[in-house]
Formats: sequence, C-alpha cells, structure tokens
Amino acid sequence: MTTIQKILFEYQDEKYGDFAAKLIPTLAREAFIGVRSPCYKEIIKRIKALPPQEARSFLKSLPHKYHEENALHIALINKIKNYDECLAELEDFLPYINNWAVSDALNPPAFKKNRQELLPKLQEWIKAPAPFTKRIGLLLLMKYFLDDAFKPEYLELPASIRSEEYYVNMMIAWFFAEALVKQWDSALPYITEKKLAPWPHNKAIQKACESFRVSPEHKEYLKTFRL
Repeated sequence: MTTIQKILFEYQDEKYGDFAAKLIPTLAREAFIGVRSPCYKEIIKRIKALPPQEARSFLKSLPHKYHEENALHIALINKIKNYDECLAELEDFLPYINNWAVSDALNPPAFKKNRQELLPKLQEWIKAPAPFTKRIGLLLLMKYFLDDAFKPEYLELPASIRSEEYYVNMMIAWFFAEALVKQWDSALPYITEKKLAPWPHNKAIQKACESFRVSPEHKEYLKTFRL
C-alpha cells in the first residue's frame, strides 16, 4: 500500500463507500474506500506536508486502484496554478477517468484564466471517442463559454454529437439546458429545429423546465417541442 493510499484509508467510512458505489454504478463496490468529500481538503493539506516526490509519484502512478485516488488526483490538478502544467497533468490523466464524479469535479482556476487558449483543447476533447474525455470537453465549454465569452457557433459541436453513452448524452442535455437559461435566443433553434438526438433533446427540455431560472412562459413553450 502506498503512502497516499494509507492516508486515504485513515478516512474510510464503509457505509459511505456503500452509498458512493450506488451513485456511481459503473464501478464495482471494491473500487471504493469510502472517503467523504469534505475530508479531501484535509487530505490535500497532509499530502502537501509530505516530500514533494510523493505527490509527483502519485500523479504519475496510473491507473489508480481506487475511486478515491482518482478523486484526489482531479482535486490536485485543480490546485495547479500554472496553465501549461495543469493541462499536461490533465491530459496524462484523461484516459483513466472512468466516472462522472471525477470528470465533473474538474474546474482549475488556471483553465478559467486561460479559457481562450484552452478552447481548441475543449473542441478536441469533445470530438474524442472516450466518453469521459468528451464529457469533460462539454462540461468546461458549458462552464467557461456560455456567459461573457459566448459565441453562437459554440453550440454547433455539442449539437452534432450522436452517442450511445448515457453520461455523454446527459452532459449534452445539461449543456443545452444551461444554454437555454443563459443564451435563450441562440439555443432555442436547436430545440425548435430538433438539431439534437432525441434523448438529449427531451432531457434538455426537462432540465430547463426544472430550472427556476427559466420563465413559466418559456417552459410552456419548450414543452410543445417534446419528441
């Protein structure tokens, strides 16, 4: 057992491990140690107190055995302040991300500060065959490019995806539900003209209708386009 695995097991809660395994059904129960999310802040502090080579070795020792190691890995990537270093570490890790909880935890400040430089990478990841690489590309496009940096053409690539992967389709739906909230006029034609695959089309409408940020009038209008 590695030093970092030993630290993670100090925070083990087997009942929480049972609960987490139900939330992430794509992984076997034995992949979970059972570490609650608030514990990672303290765990990261302890890792920073270790010799620097411990963290470097951990980031390079892929694949990890436990889900919590992957969760810790993405949390450490989020802490990297240098953009190029952060991107390099993420690209090394991308092939090993195997569930939504790890992919959706990605949000490094270094990326947000350099989002225009990051944009070609997001577009590359969205086109990738690996489902969670694709999901990360969509997730960050949603987080960084639906507000002041928005351009209508950013909706085209997500709308073009046709996938059999549940977690990809759910991300497309989430993306367009957010687009309907933040960029109604640009996003609406993708619904009215049925440019999405049927499942994410209906799910995007559902999620938008569940949002308190969409007006009652817009919700009623969206419902008329359910397939």
